[in-house]
Amino acid sequence: MKLSTYLLFDGSCKPAMEYYASVLGGELNIYLVGESPMKDMFPESMHHLVVNSTIVSDSFKLSASDFLRTSEEFVQGNNLSLYIDSGSAEDIKKIYSRLTEDAQITDPLAEHPFGLFGALQDKFGVCWKFHAVL
Repeated sequence: MKLSTYLLFDGSCKPAMEYYASVLGGELNIYLVGESPMKDMFPESMHHLVVNSTIVSDSFKLSASDFLRTSEEFVQGNNLSLYIDSGSAEDIKKIYSRLTEDAQITDPLAEHPFGLFGALQDKFGVCWKFHAVL
């Protein structure tokens, strides 16, 4: 299991991650909403947005996406999360469950086309994202 940083952008994820990759190095991967198995869950006007991107090197991993919640407003300050990735589904479920005490659940832990995913804001206001490949 790995703990890394997850950034959210208001439509500028692609140029931001391209910039960070040029500064930091590492391998950049960008996946657009319109290229994902979830594209039908979003209006076509959002297909150019980034559903997930990563920069990976031997020393770090930086993950990011555009803010895709159509029912909420992007607020500067909620754009940084701690990201637990690549653990076993059991480990992810255990840690997620422990952090739900007095938390605001933003994404219930559930299976998606890309794996097990969930997100919450813990009782101290820290945003967490969880992912495990199934």
